Amino acid sequence: MSESLAGKVALVTGGARRVGAAIVRRLHAAGAAVLVHYRDSDADAAKLVAELNSARAKSAATVKAELLAPIAPRALVSAALDSFGRLDVLVNNASSFFPVAMGAVEPSHWEELVGSNLRAPLFICQEAAPHLASAEGCIVNIVDIHAERPLKGYPVYSIAKGGLAALTRSLALELAPKVRVNGVSPGAIAWPEDGQFDPGERERIVGTTPLARIGSAEDIAQAVHFLACASYVTGQIIAVDGGRSIFL
Repeated sequence: MSESLAGKVALVTGGARRVGAAIVRRLHAAGAAVLVHYRDSDADAAKLVAELNSARAKSAATVKAELLAPIAPRALVSAALDSFGRLDVLVNNASSFFPVAMGAVEPSHWEELVGSNLRAPLFICQEAAPHLASAEGCIVNIVDIHAERPLKGYPVYSIAKGGLAALTRSLALELAPKVRVNGVSPGAIAWPEDGQFDPGERERIVGTTPLARIGSAEDIAQAVHFLACASYVTGQIIAVDGGRSIFL
């Protein structure tokens, strides 16, 4: 896909590493200037932005923020405007992911999982909406296969991502016709780095994926790029999961 984003500005939350970094690189390669949000990944963010600016001067910048802080939405949008003067594409990618069994759920678990996966995207979208409307821009939310098919042992995470799917469709109505709002729903893309899925579980997941392999971060980035350019698509959530959602 060669659709150009030249002259556009994209903000990607959680953009310093893994899937977020792949999205940043893809949108930048398509011509967009990018604002990379991060929380703790200072070195990764600095390295990524230096790489992008060496390819195209003054085309990338960073913003550090704790998304659960009330000031974060305004800080992120202001950073985009201060750095590049406009905002065309918002990608809500940042996410917390960990198991909490029923009977052990604490308010702090709810605050972290719902806060990062649902509350923060809502308030960032609200803050960005007037600027996206001026640019006739778009929002892409990174949802999850488990928004529709809950993952056992992860009820709060599944609830949060289910809310993000509802948010995506609701904002497609609320922000129309000036702002398009869509989502990408990954399946098995990048295994958690903290070993949450043991080798046997990973084998089972691949075995229940019709394409019989995990996907890559670039697969998600490609879908985000498509939605950033698809001018007559809104309110849709594209599954990028190797077909697993039709098997479960």
